[in-house]
Amino acid sequence: MPVHVIADRRDKLATLRLVLPARLEPHFHLLSDVRGMTTAQVDAVVIAVDIRMVENIAALKDAMRQLGRAERRIFLISDRSHVAQAQAYALGATRVLHDPVSPALLIAQLSDQVALNWSPSSAAGDAISAASLASARLSKAFAAVASGMNIDVTGMEEAAIAIADSVMDDGLSNWLATVRQHHEGTYQHCLLVAGIAVDFGVSLGVPSADIRRLAVAATFHDIGKACIPLDVLDKPGKLDPEERAVIETHSSLGHFVLKDTPGISAEVLGAVRHHHEFLDGSGYPDGLVGDSIPDIVRLLTISDIFGALIEDRRYKAPMSRKDAYEILLKMRGKLEAPLVAAFRQVALGQ
Repeated sequence: MPVHVIADRRDKLATLRLVLPARLEPHFHLLSDVRGMTTAQVDAVVIAVDIRMVENIAALKDAMRQLGRAERRIFLISDRSHVAQAQAYALGATRVLHDPVSPALLIAQLSDQVALNWSPSSAAGDAISAASLASARLSKAFAAVASGMNIDVTGMEEAAIAIADSVMDDGLSNWLATVRQHHEGTYQHCLLVAGIAVDFGVSLGVPSADIRRLAVAATFHDIGKACIPLDVLDKPGKLDPEERAVIETHSSLGHFVLKDTPGISAEVLGAVRHHHEFLDGSGYPDGLVGDSIPDIVRLLTISDIFGALIEDRRYKAPMSRKDAYEILLKMRGKLEAPLVAAFRQVALGQ
């Protein structure tokens, strides 16, 4: 499985030489020498190039003409903005990772047989393939929102169905372990919540078609975070009141950017806007009360809170599933008590 690595500086190549194992058959190239490389067989390519520099972009376009047939084209970018991600995808990326990247994450992306062109007839039940597909589609969707472009709704729905099939085939615990091992940040959270919501639906006996709709809503639910400054979104530690106010705009922003998008259902729009509403009216953005909160939103809210508590962040160790469930139990009056009781078997892996 030859992996070609292209970097614009020798120190980047040296770092990647230490990271990538020999079994991946890595071939290392400076961007300036890319025209002379031999690419008879290319399964994957890693690009560690500063795409903010015009001269690098021109040279990279030449390289991608030779490497565009590679199934996996992973860009490592130091600029964490959604616009930079959009630029990487425009240059041919199939996955964008932030540099410095976790060696384990990079190797996992190169080693696993990732089905980026997943369809309902392939890779069903494969947690690694489903999570990789969904993460890539989420990254593209976030970049599209940040750039004012249209979201690939069909692609997002396919990713949601892949998540649903994986959880229904292999279980939630396998899904949680896979996502936490291979993904990070906002995308990790969205993937966790989607899997949790699917398992919750299964435990309640929800029909398969409705479970898939729940998976789509959960996959889309935090799309408004594409509009939140990254220094707030990824801040380690506690947010101050002003930053908290900014974060709390994400649900209404998500609704705004999706409301005129063809193919988005009213059910998904409602879930995106209202997944932080509470029964007692203390939620946001509209302060909905009681029966004005749809059933799908009530399920998603519980899944979202639980997912946030157990996710693995660089600055915060994941809470145990038992402790996270105890917090849900303490939210009396805010969450629907019978649903929280039913969620016990999901939370505790029973």
